[in-house]
Amino acid sequence: MCGIVGAVAQRNIVPVLIEGLRRLEYRGYDSCGVAVLAGGEPHRARSVARVADLDEQVRETHLEGFTGIAHTRWATHGAPVTNNAHPIFSRNALALVHNGIIENYESLRDMLRGKGYEFVSQTDTEVIAHLIHSLYRGDLFAAVREAVQQLHGAYAIAVEHKDQPDTVVGARQGSPLVVGLGEGENFLASDALALAGSTEHFIFLEEGDVCELTLERVRVADRDGNDVEREVRTVAAYGGAVELGPYRHFMQKEIFEQPRAIGDTIPQADSFDASLFGDAAATAFGEIDNLLILACGTSYYSGLTAKYWLESIAKIPTQVEIASEYRYRDSVPNPKSLVVVISQSGETADTLAALKHAQSLGHKHTLSICNVGTSAMVRLTELSFLTHAGREIGVASTKAFTTQLVALFVLAATLGKLRGHVDASLEAQYVRQLRHLPAALNSVLALEPQIIAWSEDFSRKENALFLGRGLHYPIALEGALKLKEISYIHAEAYPAGELKHGPLALVTEAMPVVTVAPNDTLLEKLKSNMQEVRARGGELYVFADSDTRIVSEEGLHVIRMPEHYGLLSPILHVVPLQLLAYHTACSRGTDVDKPRNLAKSVTVE
Repeated sequence: MCGIVGAVAQRNIVPVLIEGLRRLEYRGYDSCGVAVLAGGEPHRARSVARVADLDEQVRETHLEGFTGIAHTRWATHGAPVTNNAHPIFSRNALALVHNGIIENYESLRDMLRGKGYEFVSQTDTEVIAHLIHSLYRGDLFAAVREAVQQLHGAYAIAVEHKDQPDTVVGARQGSPLVVGLGEGENFLASDALALAGSTEHFIFLEEGDVCELTLERVRVADRDGNDVEREVRTVAAYGGAVELGPYRHFMQKEIFEQPRAIGDTIPQADSFDASLFGDAAATAFGEIDNLLILACGTSYYSGLTAKYWLESIAKIPTQVEIASEYRYRDSVPNPKSLVVVISQSGETADTLAALKHAQSLGHKHTLSICNVGTSAMVRLTELSFLTHAGREIGVASTKAFTTQLVALFVLAATLGKLRGHVDASLEAQYVRQLRHLPAALNSVLALEPQIIAWSEDFSRKENALFLGRGLHYPIALEGALKLKEISYIHAEAYPAGELKHGPLALVTEAMPVVTVAPNDTLLEKLKSNMQEVRARGGELYVFADSDTRIVSEEGLHVIRMPEHYGLLSPILHVVPLQLLAYHTACSRGTDVDKPRNLAKSVTVE
């Protein structure tokens, strides 16, 4: 969601800016643009298509410059039209790009109109550009520092001014921004990935920081205006562009990468040790008596699944909250809680805000489960466990979700061992099951042809129900989310026992009902719920373990899972739901990897 790239160099920087935007395309956007300083004024190109279209514009107009900023925008204020695309200009002297949302933009806009500034876009971003311009007195760094004191909300910005042609100034509050250090050139970006190939040396700016980039120097001031030295980190260069290979979409590729991703995430040790979560984990785990899990979207569903594991294996009370709601209600903090935050990117704005809120309430022990080791979330938490999903391009999460589940199971097993509920025999069993997961997943992926046949029926529907019980109810939630995200079919999930408390009214022959049916202690209860659907003429599509004795017949379609996998069954059962959503979306002709209105990394509230 929204991407920033900026640079000051002694070479034409436009190709670097465009390549940076390409690397950020996976985050989701609906417009893009680039601006450079040349000939004493800013020049720009903007597009409401893809970065490839912007690149074509740049080549046709021969846009070149040594100082520049670029942006991919996911619309918040104002429609995705050219006038609202970044970079935003102020009086043809200043150019600015912005991630985030300015909450007090209306009052600032009124004030600036009173000073004679004309607004030509519907964005809150234009307020920042005009505000900095109004404060400029020959020192862009000083003007930005003064301007951000008046901003309420979240932002990461990069600014250039025609009177300082070898300078880019950045600032951040609530949105990520990194500085890349080069030889005789320096860079700015919202994600280090954008600068792969240009530098491996980064400064991760902290909340309230303002930075000034010139050819030879990077200056950083904190929120109080004091010049500070921030740690320079070396981040190994990312590989080249991710290729699709034989797959139609990145989502399909990433579904099939799950055996590898899970294998890479499973610890190599033969035991569950607190050190897997950091040097301070043994002490922290010994001081807690409950868990609070905070996450959004798919990550929230991984947390719901983990609640069953943590309470069953570790016998530790666990609360799971939607991060975007947690900090807006009165809660009762417990200093003995372990606060666990889950995010693929580690930059999810709502989850970061919830983490900071929990810390402000006095929660001492915090743990992040994340796919990006340099992310803000990992840097803010006491403990961390990194998943190894690799880059996930498709907006609808697949391998990031299943690797999160692996990490959370390892957490449950570790806490269970430390609390005396997992003995050596059970520990060895869990290790064996984890290590067999990649092979088991390959068997599940072999079901794809059968799922494709189902997807033809689903592609003609506009609504669907998903049912699960116990440990598999969150998996039903995730299956429904995947279907609605990429196929635009309205889908809802329920605990199967809740059918008779309302949702059964929706069941007709036009409503497919997808059921997750593992051979666990709730199977017979689930079979009764399935009969309730059939009695109302509903069409059942069941993913059943091989030994459940559920067979296909009129109105009941069954795909048999290769094996029952006990407590780890959710990791297997979610994969056919991903494939069902994917192939249904393909049948409907939607943009699978970039579904409408959605972004990969949600960095605004």
